Amino acid sequence: MFLTIPTLMTWARIVAIPLVVAVFYLPIVPASQNLLATVLFVVFAATDWLDGYLARKLNQVSAFGAFLDPVADKFLICACVLVLVDLRRADVFVALIIIGREIAISALREWMAQIGASRSVAVHRAGKLKTLLQMVAIPFLLFDGVLFGMVDTRLWGTWLIWIAAFMTVWSMAYYLKKALPEIRARVR
Repeated sequence: MFLTIPTLMTWARIVAIPLVVAVFYLPIVPASQNLLATVLFVVFAATDWLDGYLARKLNQVSAFGAFLDPVADKFLICACVLVLVDLRRADVFVALIIIGREIAISALREWMAQIGASRSVAVHRAGKLKTLLQMVAIPFLLFDGVLFGMVDTRLWGTWLIWIAAFMTVWSMAYYLKKALPEIRARVR
């Protein structure tokens, strides 16, 4: 099921990456860049929920879609975090935590799949919460202004991205703990 509606929505998140990045190279005022990047991110991030919902509703769940969905999330989030570091709206340490965790857990899942133990590192609520926190923090930092005359999005975004970084480490520890028995059995 390579070209179902849910899978196309997932592909859209990957296609969105250069669009979100390109916004900051447009010859428009920074406030307009921020707003456009925020809107693009929110629209494409919403497809993360919508594609899964539609896949179940339309009975179009596929192994390829299940593989591509988290990959699209990781690409979109990592690209936006790098943009935020470049714009000096996110700390490089946050980027290292988020990107490092994604690489480590992806490698762990690959290895666990090769040894037939992928169930021990199946997606868990901790990983979903981590992704949700990242997808809430990023638009706050992309917007980088004041909403409704009272919400300082950089302040809120900074707090949220650090909470997301903490959850990122926590979820990585969770997956490593779940995989540890299999790792110990294979290393001996």
